[in-house]
Amino acid sequence: MDYSSTVLLPKTDFPMRADLPKREPAMAADWLRNGTYESLLQVRQGSPDFHLHDGPPFANGDAHVGHALNMVLKDIVLKSRAMSGFRTPFVPGWDCHGLPIEHKVVTEQKLVGADPSVIRSKCEEVARHFIARQREQFQRLGVLGDWKKPYLTMNPEYEAAELRILAELVEKGMVYEGLRPVHWSTGCRTALAEAEVEYADREDESVYVRLELKDAPDEDLLVWTTTPWTLPANLAVAVHPGMTYVLADTGSGRKVWLAKSRIEAVSKAAGKELRVIREGRGKELEKRPYHHPLVKRGGQVHTAEFVTADSGTGLVHIAPGHGHEDYVLGRQHGLEPFSPVNEAGKLTAEAGVPELEGKNVFAANPEVADLLEQRGRLWAREKIRHSYPHCPRSKTPIVFRSVRQWFIRMDQLREKALEAVGQVKWVPGWGESRIRGALGARPDWCISRQRSWGLPIPAFYKPDGSSVLDPAVIRKVADRAQKEGAGFWFSASDGDLAKSCGVPGDWSRGRETMDVWLDSGSSWSAVAQDGRVKFPADLYLEGSDQHRGWFQSSLLLSVALSGKAPFRTVLTNGFVVDVDGRKMSKSRGKPPALMELVDKYGADVVRLWVASEDAREDVPFSTEIFGRVGDSYRLIRNSLRILLGNLAGFDPQKHAVPEKNRRPLDRYILARLAGLGKAVREAYEGYNFPAVYHALNRFCSVELSALYVDACKDRIYCDGENEPARRSAQTTMHVVLGALTRWVAPVLAFTAEEAWKAMPGAKGSSIHLESFPEVALPSGWSAEEESKWEKILLVRGKVNEALEEQRKAKKIGKSLEAEIRLEGKGLGPEDCGLLEEVCLVSHLEIAEGPDEFVVQVAPARGSRCERCWKHGESVGQRPVHPTLCGRCADVVAAGEKR
Repeated sequence: MDYSSTVLLPKTDFPMRADLPKREPAMAADWLRNGTYESLLQVRQGSPDFHLHDGPPFANGDAHVGHALNMVLKDIVLKSRAMSGFRTPFVPGWDCHGLPIEHKVVTEQKLVGADPSVIRSKCEEVARHFIARQREQFQRLGVLGDWKKPYLTMNPEYEAAELRILAELVEKGMVYEGLRPVHWSTGCRTALAEAEVEYADREDESVYVRLELKDAPDEDLLVWTTTPWTLPANLAVAVHPGMTYVLADTGSGRKVWLAKSRIEAVSKAAGKELRVIREGRGKELEKRPYHHPLVKRGGQVHTAEFVTADSGTGLVHIAPGHGHEDYVLGRQHGLEPFSPVNEAGKLTAEAGVPELEGKNVFAANPEVADLLEQRGRLWAREKIRHSYPHCPRSKTPIVFRSVRQWFIRMDQLREKALEAVGQVKWVPGWGESRIRGALGARPDWCISRQRSWGLPIPAFYKPDGSSVLDPAVIRKVADRAQKEGAGFWFSASDGDLAKSCGVPGDWSRGRETMDVWLDSGSSWSAVAQDGRVKFPADLYLEGSDQHRGWFQSSLLLSVALSGKAPFRTVLTNGFVVDVDGRKMSKSRGKPPALMELVDKYGADVVRLWVASEDAREDVPFSTEIFGRVGDSYRLIRNSLRILLGNLAGFDPQKHAVPEKNRRPLDRYILARLAGLGKAVREAYEGYNFPAVYHALNRFCSVELSALYVDACKDRIYCDGENEPARRSAQTTMHVVLGALTRWVAPVLAFTAEEAWKAMPGAKGSSIHLESFPEVALPSGWSAEEESKWEKILLVRGKVNEALEEQRKAKKIGKSLEAEIRLEGKGLGPEDCGLLEEVCLVSHLEIAEGPDEFVVQVAPARGSRCERCWKHGESVGQRPVHPTLCGRCADVVAAGEKR
């Protein structure tokens, strides 16, 4: 007789094959259509708030794998906080203005020199296009948020709020117009923020130059520079006051001053032997005058603490118009910035060297060296390869150039900002050191840009060229911008603007736009106005490069206006890198597109990859890594599937078994579930998502699949449908499934939803409206019970080893063909049934024995039951079912009666 139809095998519509790329879009659409995000806020009404403020990505392209890393991390944080009982509003945003979009528009649509209003219109089109695309892509990742009303830095309300922030800064005396060196992109013809530049290796000419001292015609100051093109702008030389310098004989009748520690390196570079004549401290060289090597001008030696002897000669060529430290030293000694370089990066006649006029500064480097050699001032020259800042858009090397720009004074902000840093929690902890270092070294903040696509700085210029930046005028511009957007500043005439702003009619408007870091850095105030984001936010979460970007600009503006940081905690993620640790970035070409990954693997595999990596460091990406993550995903999915399958026919309202009547193995897995719950919740709370991943992975593979589910098969498949032992297992599996599904939901947003909907019993409309379960240890669980289970699992391991030896010896096949005799201490005859269950053997006997358990394996007595495959002497005792054991014969007979 075929008894297969009497075995209660797992049944579920939850498929083994996930088909995530096909199934997920419908779920994402359901969440949007059903207002799951809005429902979540409603469900948590009255609960404590947790606000993660979104740092806006640039709306200049499709989302890539770096966006996926950051956005999934944010969503895991928010979903886990929501399931921990918090109300978690999330307002996504986009950075809309700035060079990335304008450069794309101007170059691709050939709009160089076009009217600013035309450029702005095209830029807005591009921004809105990519906002729509990125919004769809983030929604496809399963990210819940206020997608219907994101914040955009180009929205009129936002622009008005930012202008009012500027007005306050001006009112506090923090903004000024000045001539000082800035990062200048010759390719894009605009100033850049330090946070915008990228570093790349390039080869340049470096030169050692002799500067003849006026008070000692046979003595020279020996300086070294990697930017020979800045030598025409030299106005001073810097030495360290406490460093030891030497006067050395060159063997050619001339003597040179250099740092004592640099003698060997400098001699090697020039191939010349140096003989020390005398030595002294740097302060002894102070104020000594010298002749300029290229023009009829002189300079003086000044002391400066920033001078080092790590490279060069220990004497630093100072050009106040071409470097921050040079500028600061120049200001201390009354030296105005001198920068004979135009916006195209070419030397001008002002340099005083006719041979160099009109030359690109980098092309001029070898020519400067040639001129020095011709004039007898070159000590040595050599090619060097060094890391140098570049414009991220045009890819051209940056020129440090003095330009009249608008700045925010750092001396009024630095100490307050550093004080605020200490009141913030930084995760990881080194983030605090990084931002302190960035703030400590930061020059005044250049907030003006020579671009069209941005928020205007509402300055006016009088006929004599002097500038006026008036808070009252800025507020008038803000009021109008709130109604119609800031574009009118570019489209209206100077006369109309002057009239509407209440200034004299012969004043002309400024053309500069604001630094986009001021745009995004204003979000803490601009977005908080409608109450959707609180101040200060509970968390900012962005890439580690934002210590010198958004974290810093937000902090500075918030401290300036409110006196405190805009965030309570700052969590940073690393960059996505290849397996060799090299950064994958959009500007360096071809990071994986987000939708390529989602269409190939599914969003949940992308999300699991994010959770599996320690994102606080750089995160490696490769198809091999995704393959391993896919294996982990299938383990978790199959664990959910087998639990769902085993719950076929189970109604928790009708069939649940009270905890006091649960079987020992059920109590064991519930104890392990309680431990898992504690670990998972603590890991979510501490933003330790890899710990969540590993804890869930281990539970599914070790505790659940390899032990509990396997050991329960006989009860689930072969006991009568309503047998207490079977219902006890199903009740327990229902608890495990409910907890596991909710704990995994912040990571596997789609799979958890799918499993939740397939679960038996009454439940809410979405897993994401649920809370994490409170799973306690089984009632009465004690240290003694825990100790007993340690012995049981120890025995199980020994039994499995002994069974494997018997298989290799061909004495048994499957474990049910064996019976076990166990000798040892701590377990008794009352434990035989439990040990048979966990060891998957047909019969087990226990006898008192030595401290170490001894296991003996023998072929199982009796015959094999055709239905449950256990061996036993009860097989064949029922004439009606001669091939079944007593238990199976009773189950089948009961079924026949029904």
